[in-house]
Amino acid sequence: MDKTVHTHSRVPVLDLLRLAAVVAVILYHYGFWGPISTSGISQVALPALAPTGQYGFLGVSVFFAISGFVIAYSAEGRSWIGFIIARFSRIYPTFVLCMTLTFTVMLAVGVGHVTRSQWLANLFIAAPFLGQPYVDTVYWSLVIEVVFYGWVALFLMLGWFPRHIDALILAWLAITFANELTIDAPIFEKVFIADDSGFFVVGLLIYQHYRGRRGTRFWSLFALAMGTAIFQATHKLERLGAHPDNTFDPRIVAVICILALLGVFLATRIKRIPLPATFVIAAGGITYPLYLLHMQMGYVIFSATEPHDHAAIAVTTIVAGIALFAWAIWRFVEPWMNRFVKSKLTQLAARQGWPLSRASCRWLS
Repeated sequence: MDKTVHTHSRVPVLDLLRLAAVVAVILYHYGFWGPISTSGISQVALPALAPTGQYGFLGVSVFFAISGFVIAYSAEGRSWIGFIIARFSRIYPTFVLCMTLTFTVMLAVGVGHVTRSQWLANLFIAAPFLGQPYVDTVYWSLVIEVVFYGWVALFLMLGWFPRHIDALILAWLAITFANELTIDAPIFEKVFIADDSGFFVVGLLIYQHYRGRRGTRFWSLFALAMGTAIFQATHKLERLGAHPDNTFDPRIVAVICILALLGVFLATRIKRIPLPATFVIAAGGITYPLYLLHMQMGYVIFSATEPHDHAAIAVTTIVAGIALFAWAIWRFVEPWMNRFVKSKLTQLAARQGWPLSRASCRWLS
Protein backbone atom coordinates (compact mmCIF):
# COMPACT_ATOMS: atom_id res chain seq x y z
CA MET A 1 0.00 0.00 0.00
CA ASP A 2 1.17 3.50 -0.81
CA LYS A 3 1.82 5.29 2.48
CA THR A 4 2.04 8.84 1.20
CA VAL A 5 0.22 11.44 3.23
CA HIS A 6 -3.25 12.76 2.53
CA THR A 7 -3.54 15.08 -0.45
CA HIS A 8 -6.41 17.26 -1.64
CA SER A 9 -6.82 15.98 -5.19
CA ARG A 10 -10.39 15.21 -6.24
CA VAL A 11 -12.10 12.26 -7.85
CA PRO A 12 -14.34 14.22 -10.25
CA VAL A 13 -16.83 11.47 -11.15
CA LEU A 14 -17.67 11.03 -7.46
CA ASP A 15 -18.99 14.60 -7.46
CA LEU A 16 -21.36 13.67 -10.27
CA LEU A 17 -22.37 10.47 -8.50
CA ARG A 18 -23.21 12.48 -5.39
CA LEU A 19 -25.51 14.65 -7.46
CA ALA A 20 -27.10 11.59 -9.08
CA ALA A 21 -27.66 10.06 -5.62
CA VAL A 22 -29.39 13.17 -4.26
CA VAL A 23 -31.57 13.36 -7.40
CA ALA A 24 -32.59 9.74 -6.76
CA VAL A 25 -33.54 10.64 -3.17
CA ILE A 26 -35.55 13.64 -4.41
CA LEU A 27 -37.43 11.36 -6.83
CA TYR A 28 -38.16 9.04 -3.92
CA HIS A 29 -39.50 11.82 -1.72
CA TYR A 30 -41.65 13.47 -4.38
CA GLY A 31 -42.51 10.53 -6.61
CA PHE A 32 -43.20 7.84 -4.03
CA TRP A 33 -43.36 9.06 -0.44
CA GLY A 34 -44.84 12.57 -0.42
CA PRO A 35 -45.86 15.23 2.09
CA ILE A 36 -48.76 14.87 4.49
CA SER A 37 -51.81 16.75 3.30
CA THR A 38 -54.04 18.85 5.52
CA SER A 39 -56.29 15.81 5.94
CA GLY A 40 -53.42 13.81 7.39
CA ILE A 41 -53.02 11.56 4.33
CA SER A 42 -49.75 11.26 2.46
CA GLN A 43 -50.19 12.85 -0.97
CA VAL A 44 -47.61 11.81 -3.51
CA ALA A 45 -46.73 14.88 -5.50
CA LEU A 46 -45.78 13.02 -8.69
CA PRO A 47 -47.44 9.57 -8.56
CA ALA A 48 -46.54 8.83 -12.19
CA LEU A 49 -42.91 8.56 -11.06
CA ALA A 50 -43.66 5.99 -8.35
CA PRO A 51 -42.53 2.87 -10.29
CA THR A 52 -39.09 4.44 -10.67
CA GLY A 53 -39.03 6.84 -7.74
CA GLN A 54 -39.65 4.12 -5.17
CA TYR A 55 -36.10 2.86 -5.71
CA GLY A 56 -34.63 6.27 -5.01
CA PHE A 57 -34.09 5.32 -1.36
CA LEU A 58 -30.95 3.57 -2.59
CA GLY A 59 -29.45 6.98 -3.24
CA VAL A 60 -28.73 7.22 0.50
CA SER A 61 -26.95 3.86 0.35
CA VAL A 62 -24.76 5.19 -2.46
CA PHE A 63 -23.94 8.17 -0.24
CA PHE A 64 -22.78 5.74 2.45
CA ALA A 65 -20.49 3.93 0.00
CA ILE A 66 -19.02 7.24 -1.19
CA SER A 67 -18.63 8.25 2.45
CA GLY A 68 -16.59 5.11 3.15
CA PHE A 69 -14.19 6.15 0.40
CA VAL A 70 -14.07 9.83 1.37
CA ILE A 71 -13.61 9.16 5.10
CA ALA A 72 -10.71 6.77 4.46
CA TYR A 73 -9.25 9.50 2.25
CA SER A 74 -9.84 12.18 4.90
CA ALA A 75 -8.33 10.06 7.69
CA GLU A 76 -5.08 9.44 5.84
CA GLY A 77 -2.18 11.13 7.60
CA ARG A 78 -4.39 12.65 10.31
CA SER A 79 -4.55 11.94 14.02
CA TRP A 80 -7.92 11.22 15.54
CA ILE A 81 -8.10 14.85 16.71
CA GLY A 82 -7.28 16.14 13.24
CA PHE A 83 -9.88 13.82 11.75
CA ILE A 84 -12.62 14.98 14.15
CA ILE A 85 -11.83 18.65 13.48
CA ALA A 86 -11.92 18.08 9.71
CA ARG A 87 -15.26 16.22 9.83
CA PHE A 88 -16.93 18.50 12.39
CA SER A 89 -16.01 21.70 10.55
CA ARG A 90 -17.18 20.17 7.26
CA ILE A 91 -20.53 18.77 8.43
CA TYR A 92 -21.85 20.61 11.47
CA PRO A 93 -21.99 24.33 10.48
CA THR A 94 -23.91 23.56 7.28
CA PHE A 95 -26.24 21.26 9.18
CA VAL A 96 -27.08 23.93 11.77
CA LEU A 97 -27.69 26.51 9.05
CA CYS A 98 -29.94 24.25 6.95
CA MET A 99 -31.82 22.89 9.96
CA THR A 100 -32.47 26.44 11.18
CA LEU A 101 -33.64 27.54 7.73
CA THR A 102 -36.07 24.61 7.52
CA PHE A 103 -37.31 25.34 11.04
CA THR A 104 -37.83 29.02 10.15
CA VAL A 105 -39.75 28.20 6.97
CA MET A 106 -42.02 25.82 8.91
CA LEU A 107 -42.75 28.56 11.45
CA ALA A 108 -43.33 31.19 8.78
CA VAL A 109 -45.59 29.09 6.57
CA GLY A 110 -47.44 27.53 9.49
CA VAL A 111 -47.49 24.02 8.04
CA GLY A 112 -46.37 21.45 10.57
CA HIS A 113 -45.82 21.95 14.29
CA VAL A 114 -42.36 22.90 15.49
CA THR A 115 -41.13 24.27 18.81
CA ARG A 116 -38.01 25.90 20.19
CA SER A 117 -37.34 22.75 22.20
CA GLN A 118 -37.35 20.77 18.98
CA TRP A 119 -34.88 23.18 17.39
CA LEU A 120 -32.59 22.98 20.44
CA ALA A 121 -32.68 19.17 20.42
CA ASN A 122 -31.89 19.11 16.71
CA LEU A 123 -28.68 21.05 17.37
CA PHE A 124 -27.38 17.71 18.68
CA ILE A 125 -28.39 16.09 15.35
CA ALA A 126 -29.81 12.94 17.01
CA ALA A 127 -32.92 14.75 18.32
CA PRO A 128 -35.01 11.61 19.03
CA PHE A 129 -32.49 10.60 21.72
CA LEU A 130 -33.49 13.81 23.50
CA GLY A 131 -37.20 13.09 23.14
CA GLN A 132 -37.82 15.42 20.20
CA PRO A 133 -38.56 14.64 16.53
CA TYR A 134 -36.24 15.61 13.73
CA VAL A 135 -36.97 18.96 12.09
CA ASP A 136 -36.46 16.99 8.87
CA THR A 137 -36.44 13.19 8.90
CA VAL A 138 -33.56 13.03 6.39
CA TYR A 139 -31.32 13.70 9.39
CA TRP A 140 -31.50 10.01 10.30
CA SER A 141 -28.79 9.32 7.72
CA LEU A 142 -26.60 12.06 9.18
CA VAL A 143 -26.79 10.31 12.56
CA ILE A 144 -25.47 7.15 10.89
CA GLU A 145 -22.65 9.15 9.30
CA VAL A 146 -21.69 10.60 12.68
CA VAL A 147 -21.62 7.14 14.26
CA PHE A 148 -19.34 5.99 11.45
CA TYR A 149 -17.07 8.99 12.04
CA GLY A 150 -16.99 8.11 15.74
CA TRP A 151 -15.80 4.57 15.06
CA VAL A 152 -13.12 5.77 12.65
CA ALA A 153 -11.91 8.37 15.18
CA LEU A 154 -11.75 5.70 17.90
CA PHE A 155 -9.75 3.33 15.71
CA LEU A 156 -7.42 6.16 14.69
CA MET A 157 -6.82 6.89 18.37
CA LEU A 158 -6.06 3.21 19.05
CA GLY A 159 -3.81 2.99 16.00
CA TRP A 160 -6.00 0.32 14.36
CA PHE A 161 -7.10 2.34 11.34
CA PRO A 162 -6.08 1.65 8.66
CA ARG A 163 -3.37 -0.69 10.01
CA HIS A 164 -5.83 -3.47 10.89
CA ILE A 165 -8.49 -2.63 8.32
CA ASP A 166 -9.13 -6.26 7.30
CA ALA A 167 -9.75 -7.42 10.86
CA LEU A 168 -12.01 -4.42 11.53
CA ILE A 169 -14.02 -5.12 8.39
CA LEU A 170 -14.45 -8.82 9.17
CA ALA A 171 -15.51 -8.06 12.76
CA TRP A 172 -17.97 -5.42 11.57
CA LEU A 173 -19.58 -7.70 8.99
CA ALA A 174 -19.69 -10.58 11.47
CA ILE A 175 -21.57 -8.39 13.97
CA THR A 176 -23.87 -7.27 11.16
CA PHE A 177 -24.90 -10.79 10.15
CA ALA A 178 -25.08 -12.01 13.76
CA ASN A 179 -27.61 -9.26 14.46
CA GLU A 180 -29.53 -9.27 11.18
CA LEU A 181 -30.00 -13.05 11.13
CA THR A 182 -30.81 -13.50 14.83
CA ILE A 183 -32.18 -10.96 17.32
CA ASP A 184 -32.22 -7.93 14.97
CA ALA A 185 -31.74 -5.67 17.99
CA PRO A 186 -32.29 -1.93 17.36
CA ILE A 187 -29.40 -1.01 19.67
CA PHE A 188 -26.99 -3.08 17.55
CA GLU A 189 -28.38 -1.50 14.38
CA LYS A 190 -27.62 1.96 15.75
CA VAL A 191 -24.27 1.35 17.45
CA PHE A 192 -22.79 -0.91 14.77
CA ILE A 193 -24.70 0.54 11.77
CA ALA A 194 -25.85 -3.01 11.09
CA ASP A 195 -28.35 -1.94 8.43
CA ASP A 196 -25.80 -0.13 6.25
CA SER A 197 -22.35 -1.48 7.14
CA GLY A 198 -21.89 -3.22 3.80
CA PHE A 199 -22.06 0.06 1.90
CA PHE A 200 -19.51 1.78 4.14
CA VAL A 201 -17.19 -1.24 3.86
CA VAL A 202 -17.44 -1.23 0.07
CA GLY A 203 -16.35 2.42 0.15
CA LEU A 204 -13.44 1.67 2.49
CA LEU A 205 -12.26 -1.12 0.21
CA ILE A 206 -12.62 1.01 -2.91
CA TYR A 207 -10.25 3.48 -1.27
CA GLN A 208 -7.81 0.62 -0.56
CA HIS A 209 -7.93 -0.26 -4.26
CA TYR A 210 -7.53 3.41 -5.18
CA ARG A 211 -4.31 3.48 -3.15
CA GLY A 212 -2.96 0.44 -4.98
CA ARG A 213 -4.13 -2.63 -3.10
CA ARG A 214 -4.82 -5.81 -5.07
CA GLY A 215 -4.72 -9.54 -4.40
CA THR A 216 -6.97 -12.44 -3.46
CA ARG A 217 -7.69 -11.25 0.06
CA PHE A 218 -8.79 -7.84 -1.18
CA TRP A 219 -11.16 -9.22 -3.81
CA SER A 220 -12.59 -11.74 -1.34
CA LEU A 221 -13.34 -8.94 1.12
CA PHE A 222 -14.79 -6.83 -1.67
CA ALA A 223 -17.12 -9.64 -2.77
CA LEU A 224 -18.20 -10.19 0.85
CA ALA A 225 -18.91 -6.47 1.30
CA MET A 226 -20.89 -6.31 -1.95
CA GLY A 227 -22.96 -9.31 -0.89
CA THR A 228 -23.60 -7.73 2.50
CA ALA A 229 -24.72 -4.46 0.92
CA ILE A 230 -27.14 -6.25 -1.41
CA PHE A 231 -28.53 -8.28 1.51
CA GLN A 232 -29.03 -5.12 3.58
CA ALA A 233 -30.73 -3.24 0.75
CA THR A 234 -33.23 -6.04 0.13
CA HIS A 235 -33.70 -6.56 3.87
CA LYS A 236 -34.83 -2.93 4.18
CA LEU A 237 -37.76 -3.65 1.90
CA GLU A 238 -39.54 -5.27 4.85
CA ARG A 239 -39.76 -1.85 6.50
CA LEU A 240 -40.45 0.12 3.35
CA GLY A 241 -43.14 -2.38 2.47
CA ALA A 242 -45.47 -0.65 4.93
CA HIS A 243 -46.07 2.01 2.30
CA PRO A 244 -49.51 1.43 0.68
CA ASP A 245 -48.11 1.78 -2.86
CA ASN A 246 -45.27 -0.66 -2.29
CA THR A 247 -44.35 -2.61 -5.43
CA PHE A 248 -40.66 -3.23 -4.70
CA ASP A 249 -38.94 -5.98 -6.64
CA PRO A 250 -35.93 -7.34 -4.67
CA ARG A 251 -34.24 -8.34 -7.91
CA ILE A 252 -34.34 -4.76 -9.16
CA VAL A 253 -32.96 -3.55 -5.83
CA ALA A 254 -30.09 -6.04 -6.10
CA VAL A 255 -29.28 -4.99 -9.67
CA ILE A 256 -29.35 -1.29 -8.76
CA CYS A 257 -27.03 -1.95 -5.82
CA ILE A 258 -24.54 -3.85 -7.98
CA LEU A 259 -24.54 -1.22 -10.72
CA ALA A 260 -24.35 1.71 -8.28
CA LEU A 261 -21.50 0.27 -6.23
CA LEU A 262 -19.56 -0.75 -9.32
CA GLY A 263 -20.19 2.79 -10.54
CA VAL A 264 -18.52 4.17 -7.40
CA PHE A 265 -15.62 1.77 -7.98
CA LEU A 266 -15.22 2.79 -11.63
CA ALA A 267 -15.52 6.47 -10.73
CA THR A 268 -12.24 6.25 -8.82
CA ARG A 269 -10.50 4.93 -11.94
CA ILE A 270 -11.51 7.91 -14.10
CA LYS A 271 -9.11 10.80 -13.70
CA ARG A 272 -10.55 13.28 -16.19
CA ILE A 273 -13.97 13.97 -17.66
CA PRO A 274 -14.97 16.31 -20.53
CA LEU A 275 -16.82 18.78 -18.31
CA PRO A 276 -15.74 22.12 -16.84
CA ALA A 277 -14.08 21.62 -13.47
CA THR A 278 -16.16 24.43 -11.94
CA PHE A 279 -19.39 22.63 -12.90
CA VAL A 280 -18.21 19.30 -11.51
CA ILE A 281 -17.06 20.82 -8.23
CA ALA A 282 -20.34 22.71 -7.88
CA ALA A 283 -22.34 19.55 -8.63
CA GLY A 284 -20.64 17.80 -5.75
CA GLY A 285 -20.64 20.84 -3.51
CA ILE A 286 -24.37 21.54 -3.53
CA THR A 287 -25.38 17.98 -2.72
CA TYR A 288 -25.02 18.29 1.06
CA PRO A 289 -27.13 21.43 1.55
CA LEU A 290 -29.55 20.23 -1.14
CA TYR A 291 -30.00 16.93 0.67
CA LEU A 292 -30.61 18.71 3.98
CA LEU A 293 -33.12 21.20 2.52
CA HIS A 294 -35.04 19.43 -0.24
CA MET A 295 -37.54 17.34 1.70
CA GLN A 296 -39.21 19.06 4.66
CA MET A 297 -38.79 22.58 3.32
CA GLY A 298 -40.13 21.44 -0.05
CA TYR A 299 -43.00 19.54 1.55
CA VAL A 300 -44.00 22.59 3.59
CA ILE A 301 -44.05 24.87 0.56
CA PHE A 302 -45.88 22.27 -1.53
CA SER A 303 -48.52 21.65 1.15
CA ALA A 304 -49.05 25.36 1.71
CA THR A 305 -49.66 26.07 -1.98
CA GLU A 306 -51.66 22.86 -2.63
CA PRO A 307 -51.05 22.90 -6.41
CA HIS A 308 -53.28 19.91 -7.22
CA ASP A 309 -53.69 20.73 -10.92
CA HIS A 310 -50.07 21.73 -11.52
CA ALA A 311 -48.13 19.43 -9.20
CA ALA A 312 -45.35 18.67 -11.68
CA ILE A 313 -44.69 22.35 -12.35
CA ALA A 314 -44.86 23.13 -8.64
CA VAL A 315 -42.41 20.38 -7.66
CA THR A 316 -40.01 21.34 -10.43
CA THR A 317 -40.12 24.97 -9.34
CA ILE A 318 -39.73 24.14 -5.66
CA VAL A 319 -36.81 21.75 -6.16
CA ALA A 320 -35.10 24.12 -8.60
CA GLY A 321 -35.47 26.98 -6.13
CA ILE A 322 -34.07 24.90 -3.27
CA ALA A 323 -31.20 23.74 -5.52
CA LEU A 324 -30.36 27.36 -6.30
CA PHE A 325 -30.52 28.15 -2.59
CA ALA A 326 -28.21 25.18 -1.88
CA TRP A 327 -25.77 26.48 -4.49
CA ALA A 328 -25.72 29.90 -2.82
CA ILE A 329 -25.03 28.31 0.56
CA TRP A 330 -22.22 26.21 -0.90
CA ARG A 331 -20.73 29.10 -2.86
CA PHE A 332 -21.00 32.00 -0.43
CA VAL A 333 -21.69 30.74 3.10
CA GLU A 334 -20.17 27.30 3.61
CA PRO A 335 -16.54 28.23 2.87
CA TRP A 336 -16.21 30.90 5.53
CA MET A 337 -18.28 28.97 8.09
CA ASN A 338 -16.13 25.88 7.66
CA ARG A 339 -12.88 27.86 7.74
CA PHE A 340 -13.97 29.75 10.86
CA VAL A 341 -14.95 26.61 12.79
CA LYS A 342 -11.87 24.71 11.64
CA SER A 343 -9.61 27.59 12.60
CA LYS A 344 -11.08 27.87 16.10
CA LEU A 345 -10.88 24.12 16.72
CA THR A 346 -7.33 23.97 15.37
CA GLN A 347 -6.30 26.79 17.71
CA LEU A 348 -7.91 24.92 20.61
CA ALA A 349 -6.03 21.74 19.68
CA ALA A 350 -2.76 23.69 19.49
CA ARG A 351 -3.31 25.22 22.93
CA GLN A 352 -3.99 21.79 24.39
CA GLY A 353 -1.02 20.22 22.62
CA TRP A 354 -3.20 17.79 20.67
CA PRO A 355 -1.49 16.48 17.50
CA LEU A 356 -3.35 16.97 14.22
CA SER A 357 -1.32 14.51 12.16
CA ARG A 358 -0.29 10.95 12.82
CA ALA A 359 3.34 11.83 12.15
CA SER A 360 3.37 13.79 15.39
CA CYS A 361 1.66 11.06 17.46
CA ARG A 362 4.42 9.24 19.35
CA TRP A 363 2.13 6.36 20.30
CA LEU A 364 1.60 5.58 16.63
CA SER A 365 5.23 5.78 15.55
